[in-house]
Amino acid sequence: MLVLELIIVLLAIFLGAKIGGIGAGFAGGLGVLVLAIVGVKPGKIPFDVISIIMAVIIAISTMQIAGGMDYLVKKTEKMLRNNPKHITIIAPIVTYFITIFTGTGNICLSALPVISAVAKKQDIKPCRPLSTSVIAAQIAITASPVSAAVVYMSFLMEDQGITYIRLLMVMIPSTFMAVLTMSVIISICFNSKLSDDPIYRKRLCTGLIKADSEQKIFLKHYAKSSLWLFILGILCVVSYSIINSSIIGLVEVPIMNTTNSILSIMLSVAAITTILCRIKTDHILNSSIFKTGMNACICILGLAWLGDTFVQANLQWITKTTSNVVQEYPWLMIVIFFFASTLLYSQAATVKALMPIAIALNISNLIAVASFAAVSGLFILPTYPTLIAAVKIDETGTTSIGRCMFNHTFLIPGAIGITLSIIFSVLLGKIIL
Repeated sequence: MLVLELIIVLLAIFLGAKIGGIGAGFAGGLGVLVLAIVGVKPGKIPFDVISIIMAVIIAISTMQIAGGMDYLVKKTEKMLRNNPKHITIIAPIVTYFITIFTGTGNICLSALPVISAVAKKQDIKPCRPLSTSVIAAQIAITASPVSAAVVYMSFLMEDQGITYIRLLMVMIPSTFMAVLTMSVIISICFNSKLSDDPIYRKRLCTGLIKADSEQKIFLKHYAKSSLWLFILGILCVVSYSIINSSIIGLVEVPIMNTTNSILSIMLSVAAITTILCRIKTDHILNSSIFKTGMNACICILGLAWLGDTFVQANLQWITKTTSNVVQEYPWLMIVIFFFASTLLYSQAATVKALMPIAIALNISNLIAVASFAAVSGLFILPTYPTLIAAVKIDETGTTSIGRCMFNHTFLIPGAIGITLSIIFSVLLGKIIL
């Protein structure tokens, strides 16, 4: 029966990956149904996590409709153009922080054309800042207070003694140091002079490279206000978690738990933004961020439910047969999470599918956090939207996907960034956890 159940789970995950997008959630629900037919009791659905993601997405979508995203993009563009010589180091830091604030790596898509144009003007190969910026955005997902991956990870780790704020205390500094160090290494150790590149010279001679034209962004009246309201909401969430944290010990019995605080604050931010910025709520439902967020909720609903159903049904067997191997070689979990993320195509989906199993195996909190730092291996297969966009944007030809598919521009920065994230998370985890 266990083999049959495992086959059902794997087929459901494969089907979800094949369908893509929201289909992963559909396939997860189908897997639960098939497991129930063969006699397996359905597991728990993480409604707390889903509700938090919905609230956060609603707040971000409201800000987007009010023009807050456009304002953020405009400021990002200005910062990049004011620091052109150090674009390879500045650009990934910028994409890292805008991802931290918004909880989605796709926000870096708006900055990629600017990064490419600035690099070209400074005779710097665009592939250097473009690759590090894309990788920085992927790594930042595991440190964003409002990303689906962090919310779900903190939900799972609460019972293990790691609070939401403790997780962020490890992940934010470790991922930032990883991004910064990665950028410096790429900047120093690799030739970044564009005029030395033979592909660029060939494209230049054949007239394939055109002059860049700056695109003007017209800001709405309440754009700045909506962005600051959202940032204030994030600060309130983090501040409330700090005040009520067992580390600080200021409040013995909090009025609200972490889930309720995030829900109430994010929904309040959406309400205040809607009123003050005079937004029509119908427009929120049609925003790109709202659609992406609801996609994540459906995926969590299906995949997390499927994973919990299988784990709870076979918990004793999993613990008995694999705990010795994991205890003897705990680093194997880090490797498993890394390669699983390349197939599941999402940090959140990887955590949903594998972290409950890892916790059932009684891995240490330190290994759990290190495994979480490893779930950004989305760059291995060069088919992720931000990777493809970076290749298409760079008309110089320096950002490319090789004939062997795996020998692409993002592989080395990604490998360096993830490795450093794991190392720094382990070092900080020993101190904080």
